[in-house]
Amino acid sequence: MSGTMKAMVLTGHGDFDKLAWREDWPKPSPGAGEVLIRVGACGLNNTDINTRTAWYSKAVSEGITEAAGSGGFEKADAADATWSGSPLSFPRIQGADTVGRIEAVGDSVDPGRMGERVIVDPWLLGTGDWLDPKNAPYYGSECDGGFAEYTVIRASNAHRIESDLSDAELATFPCALTTAENLVMKADPQPGETVVIAGASGGVGTTAVQLCRIRGARVIGIASAAKTELLRKLGCDAVIDRATPCLEAAIRDVAGGSVEAALDVVGGSMFMPLVNALRQGGRYASCGAISGPTVEFDLRQLIYKDLRLSGATITPPGTMARLVKLIERGLVRPQLAATFRLRDLHDAQRAFLAKKHVGNIVVEP
Repeated sequence: MSGTMKAMVLTGHGDFDKLAWREDWPKPSPGAGEVLIRVGACGLNNTDINTRTAWYSKAVSEGITEAAGSGGFEKADAADATWSGSPLSFPRIQGADTVGRIEAVGDSVDPGRMGERVIVDPWLLGTGDWLDPKNAPYYGSECDGGFAEYTVIRASNAHRIESDLSDAELATFPCALTTAENLVMKADPQPGETVVIAGASGGVGTTAVQLCRIRGARVIGIASAAKTELLRKLGCDAVIDRATPCLEAAIRDVAGGSVEAALDVVGGSMFMPLVNALRQGGRYASCGAISGPTVEFDLRQLIYKDLRLSGATITPPGTMARLVKLIERGLVRPQLAATFRLRDLHDAQRAFLAKKHVGNIVVEP
């Protein structure tokens, strides 16, 4: 394989200028055990912004605002500016949420897969200790992703999918669905229990709402008041305005008491109200801290309420293969908020940072 392709290339940590549009980027070739995918669509997620701005660096204590998400963080240290705490090599093509068709295969891959419609599992887990970040590279972070016309990935991470959904609709799933499933599994809501979800209107949040409902749980979403109707249609039993002065009291009022589980995509000032609203033996799980990574924590809540607190990042092996079946059976619905052309990724990320949408934003080549 030879030739060039169009791609949005990340050249370093910083503002939008670090995302360079190229129409002469080398088209990749699949190596042994890999497939070449012609990208149909690729979704946006927080990892794209966090990595570009170097928000993951321990030197950064602020949340991701529109300004910071656009301009980056001056005090960030490039040495630990990725989710794994390791430096990123540039140039890099980001984009973890890829859907497309296999156009070529490498050695040891069945040629019969040519033309197959696939959805990508972004976790390239190795054998052995899959919770070791060195053994869990992320597609679009530690290797090139889908913000391009073509991409290569390990064949086992390109899952065949049979669906009437469009490429853009399917591209809302890879990161959001695997992350939400991991988050829900950590909190383990049971039928009849009440779960409160902070950041319920985003890609992960809207997916977590659906997964909790599949489990038979009652769902309380926290989001801006303007998104209440959409979240109720999605499955929330109640929605609390994120600007409510006393969130803990609001959660208890809506729930009729304390809640069994809390899912947090937001962090910052959301953390303690969620923890305080948990019942004895309650479970809290977090996969994000866009409102701020540093929180004050009353340890007495953890100790004397027998709470279980969990983080959710690396997704267990086999998760995506199982979730593809949910998509194909229509048990989870895509929440496609908007589509942009890939060359307009700057505008797409500005819309993503404005947080006025419900669900996911997707780019198409």
